[in-house]
Amino acid sequence: MKKTYVFPGQGSQVKGMGADLFGHFPELVKKADEILGYSIEELCVNDPERKLNQTQYTQPALFVVNALSYLKKIETTGKLPDYLAGHSLGEYNALQAAGVISFEGGLEMVKKRGELMSQAKNGGMAAILNTPEEAIREVLKEAKLTTIDIANLNSPNQIVVSGLQKDLNKSQTHFEKAGAVFIPLNTSGAFHSRYMKPAGDEFREFIQQITFSAPNITVIANVTGLPYTAENVRENLAGQLSSCVRWVDSITYLLSQGEMEFEELGVGDVLTKLVAAIKRKYAPAAQTAAKPGIEQAVAATPPVALSEKAMARQQQQAATTALIDRWNKTCPPGTKVLSAYYDNELETRTEAMMLFGHRAVVYMKGYNGYFDLREVKAVNQ
Repeated sequence: MKKTYVFPGQGSQVKGMGADLFGHFPELVKKADEILGYSIEELCVNDPERKLNQTQYTQPALFVVNALSYLKKIETTGKLPDYLAGHSLGEYNALQAAGVISFEGGLEMVKKRGELMSQAKNGGMAAILNTPEEAIREVLKEAKLTTIDIANLNSPNQIVVSGLQKDLNKSQTHFEKAGAVFIPLNTSGAFHSRYMKPAGDEFREFIQQITFSAPNITVIANVTGLPYTAENVRENLAGQLSSCVRWVDSITYLLSQGEMEFEELGVGDVLTKLVAAIKRKYAPAAQTAAKPGIEQAVAATPPVALSEKAMARQQQQAATTALIDRWNKTCPPGTKVLSAYYDNELETRTEAMMLFGHRAVVYMKGYNGYFDLREVKAVNQ
C-alpha cells in the first residue's frame, strides 16, 4: 500500500499546539525565532497576546508545527511517504518535506504570505454544504453573482466561496433558496479569489529570491490537482493565493494511483475527514474502473451488463474528446474568452485537454487553475 502525508492549513490552529515538539527540535525553533522576531513556542503554546488567530501569525505558527510534526514522524518511523499534499498553507509543508524548499526558506515565504493576506480588506468567505459544484455555479449564474469565486473544493459536500463581504451577504438568500447550507467563515479577506491577485503578484516578486529544488517526493499542487514539477513551483505558489484550492481533485488523483493510505500530520483532523468524504464518493466510480486481470472478469460477466457500462464510458470520453478537438481547431493558446464568473476577458494559456479521463479543461493566464470548457466562450465566436 502507498502512503500519503497531508498537512492542514489555516483554520486548524489551536492554543497549545506543538507543545510536545518544540523541546525536541531546539535548533529549528531557534532559527524560527530569529526569522520571525518572536518566540514561536510562546505563541503556539500560550498565546499570551491572543495573536494566534491573526493571519500573519497563524500561518508561520502552523508551518512550524506541521514541519516539526513531519520530522518527528520520519524520525520515529524511519520511512518516507510516497506522496505529499497540503491544503493551502499546508502545501508549503509538503514542498518542504519533499526538499523543494528549506525550513528557513519556507518560513520566510509563509511569513510574507501571511503579512500580505492579512492586508486583504472588505472580503469574506462562506462554506456551502450539501451542494455540488455544478449547482453552486448555477446559483451564481442565475443570481448574476459574478463577483463571487469558488475558493475551495474541499469535498463533494463542502465547497467554499469567496468575494467581497457585501456580495457574500447578498448571496446567502439565493443559496438557501436552492437548498444549500450557507455558513459564513471568520476570515478577514476573500482568500483564493480574484481579489487576492495583487497580493499574488507581490508575492511572486518576493519569491524570486527563493531557490527551489526538484521534489524528491511527489507533491500534489492545489491549483491543478496534479503533481508539481521542478519548473512550476514558483508560478503555482504565486497563483495559489488567487486560485481555487482543488482538494477534491488532489485526493482523487492520489486515489487513482492505487491503494492509498492517508495520514494527517500537524494539527487536528480536518483533512482526515475531508479525505474520508472524498473516498466515499470515489469508491463507487473506482469499482467500475479497469483492474489487472479484467479480461478474465469480462469472460465471467454477463455481456449485456458489461457492454452497457463500457458503452456509457466510451460515449462520455468520445463526447469530451470531440469537445476538445472542436475547441483546439479554432481556439489556440492566447485566445480571448469570456466566463460568466468573471467580469473581464480572460486569455487561455494552453490548448484544451482532458483531465481525470472525463473533464474538458483549459488553463488561463494569471489564474493557474483550470476552467471547464463548458464555462467559457471565445470572444470571436
